[in-house]
Amino acid sequence: MATTLYALKPKFQGLLRPFVARLAAAGVTANQVTVLALAMSVAAGAFVAVEADEVRTFLLLPLVFLIRMTLNAVDGMLAREFGQQSPLGAYLNELADVVSDAALYAPFAFVAPFGPWSIGLVIVASCLSEMAGALGPMVGTSRRFDGPMGKSDRALVFGALGLYIGLGFALPALAFWLLPALALLIGCNIVSRVRRGAAAAAKGVR
Repeated sequence: MATTLYALKPKFQGLLRPFVARLAAAGVTANQVTVLALAMSVAAGAFVAVEADEVRTFLLLPLVFLIRMTLNAVDGMLAREFGQQSPLGAYLNELADVVSDAALYAPFAFVAPFGPWSIGLVIVASCLSEMAGALGPMVGTSRRFDGPMGKSDRALVFGALGLYIGLGFALPALAFWLLPALALLIGCNIVSRVRRGAAAAAKGVR
């Protein structure tokens, strides 16, 4: 698997496990957590986009990315470790991730030197990446999380950009090329997920 922040997920889950156990004992479900993460992401993305002229609103994004990634880990642990896996949950998990990504990336379309086309390119590439990963079980292998620029990596990049912009720093003109570069890296991960997934399926590896 290509280098990606996803490799740190087991350690992060270990830190969260006592908290997740308490949530399960309180009756909280994985689907409820998934919907909460989706609602928070859409609301935050819409707010920052509407208030994009006030750069301090971008300081909200790093916090939301962190909370969202935490909630994503929590819902997965509730599903796998507490018997809450379901077909509905699988659909919710994949669709919510794609919509949340789009909502949280969208405000950057209002930041120079970015624009709607470059952000749109990253959003489309991200959707294809998640689709390529989610198709793993369809061909007989596991869900793929290969990098570079998987979901966690993108959260780090856009969270850092939100912090930079929110602190009042102007992006240089050369930053225009950052988003096409990100899209190219995401394209590499799409190819990697397809190739590795197909190879694993051919070997009967799950």
